[in-house]
Amino acid sequence: MGYDVPEGVDIRGRYDPEFSKILTRNALQFVTDLQREFRNHIKYAMECRREAKMRYNNGGLPGFDPATKYIREGEWVCAPVPQAVADRRVEITGPVERKMIINALNSGAKVFMADFEDALSPSWENLMKGHVNLRDAVSRTITFHDQARNKVYKLNDETAKLFVRPRGWHLPEAHIFIDGEPATGCLVDFGLYFFHNYANFRKAQGQGFGPFFYLPKMEHSREGRIWNNVFERAERWAGIEKGSIRATVLIETLPAVFQMNEILYELRDHSVGLNCGRWDYIFSYVKTFQGHPDRLLPDRVQVGMAQHFMRSYSDLLIHTCHKRGVHAMGGMAAQIPIRDDPAANQAALELIRKDKLREVKAGHDGTWAAHPGLIPACMDVFTNNMVNAPNQIHSMKRQDASELIEEDLLQSPRGVRTMEGLRLNTRVGIQYLAAWLTGAGSVPLYNLMEDAATAEISRVQNWQWLKYGAELNGDGLGVKVNLDLFGRVVEEEMARIEREVGKEKFKKGMYKEACNLFTGQCTTPVLDDFLTLDAYNNIVMYHRIESSRL
Repeated sequence: MGYDVPEGVDIRGRYDPEFSKILTRNALQFVTDLQREFRNHIKYAMECRREAKMRYNNGGLPGFDPATKYIREGEWVCAPVPQAVADRRVEITGPVERKMIINALNSGAKVFMADFEDALSPSWENLMKGHVNLRDAVSRTITFHDQARNKVYKLNDETAKLFVRPRGWHLPEAHIFIDGEPATGCLVDFGLYFFHNYANFRKAQGQGFGPFFYLPKMEHSREGRIWNNVFERAERWAGIEKGSIRATVLIETLPAVFQMNEILYELRDHSVGLNCGRWDYIFSYVKTFQGHPDRLLPDRVQVGMAQHFMRSYSDLLIHTCHKRGVHAMGGMAAQIPIRDDPAANQAALELIRKDKLREVKAGHDGTWAAHPGLIPACMDVFTNNMVNAPNQIHSMKRQDASELIEEDLLQSPRGVRTMEGLRLNTRVGIQYLAAWLTGAGSVPLYNLMEDAATAEISRVQNWQWLKYGAELNGDGLGVKVNLDLFGRVVEEEMARIEREVGKEKFKKGMYKEACNLFTGQCTTPVLDDFLTLDAYNNIVMYHRIESSRL
């Protein structure tokens, strides 16, 4: 048995009859056409990223582009927000797993972002099952039988609006080769989902618009232009109106904060806003300044929205979005309910309410939650402070944020570094990567839902501290981080992980492999761009079954 593929396509993932309903000849031809049309544009954008990294490593700083000042100062606006997604007060995110999709769509959130990116380990099985699950969700036929609980899950009559987040431009899909090279992961994710679901989605959820997407990891407006061209190409193919597809862009890289107007301008027919991807943004801050020893971060738990550079980023995003007539979405509440400690759970909920109150009063139109149990608290805060309006696009212009300058967005965060910070980074990074290698991309650790973004912060912060011999100046120890100290920390934290998860799970899990990968990336002389790029080679599994070409 094999997949029926167009000329030039080679499927190297496992054959499955259910997957073959997704990987049809026509669907693969659609993906192949996208790949052939846009692959050189993508390669150029990635080369531009590398050139920008060289500038930053040689002492340069990101900033506003003088050549696009006319866009920033122009009076243009994006296309009107469709009524179907006018109210986005609370959005829930999670991987494209079957039970997760049902629970998230039923959660009471306004939007569910189904994630092929940071919350998913992109194994062949996860990706293909994800597309099967989304097809069934859009057609409203999705069910899940939990054998352990003998419980059947199905959709409620009223569900959240579905957005899909494909992978970033940098990630390949190594199980699908097109013309002898791996396909671009995001074009596979977008293409297969759009091909199978655009018609049903527009009738069932979009009120004539859609499908809806989240776009991750951009660094420059040229990357937004590629997405805009992909959308227009898909709309022409489907025979639907220009501007039907709508997308929110995550501003989760430091270079992109200086390109927000330009990104919206490129996507102005297809945009429904920007989102504060704050965890990846912290990761990007370290990565951007990897060659700047004067910009060492404090412990990651101290790098919150009270830091001037983070607050400035949020305020400028709100001002930019509302000036252009689209949503400004807030950041993730990553906490998960603490069921065995009511007092601790209540304290965590209070912190969440405080954070969401800050967001809504600043002018955000909605926020993110990682767990259904957080949605009522988040919804109450936004509902009580938005006075029955679906959003704050026209009521909170935040003109004061127009005065923010480059220095506001680049200011080094204040705080101290501690041994516990080094230990927590190590413990979280290894445990997340161990889960990722075994197929889980969204992992509950220490009452937080961790995904690739927080693992990335752990990795690059360890790397930065090691690279520059950072002093642990916050706990009275005064020691400097070096390879010997890090080696002892890794050994002790691995012993702690074994105690916490139990000897049997530790033995069966991929903790040692994760430890080798994580510590290797923390100690490498040259920082790897992404943790998942190197780790991806460990989950690629080729099945050499010849695809058929009729």
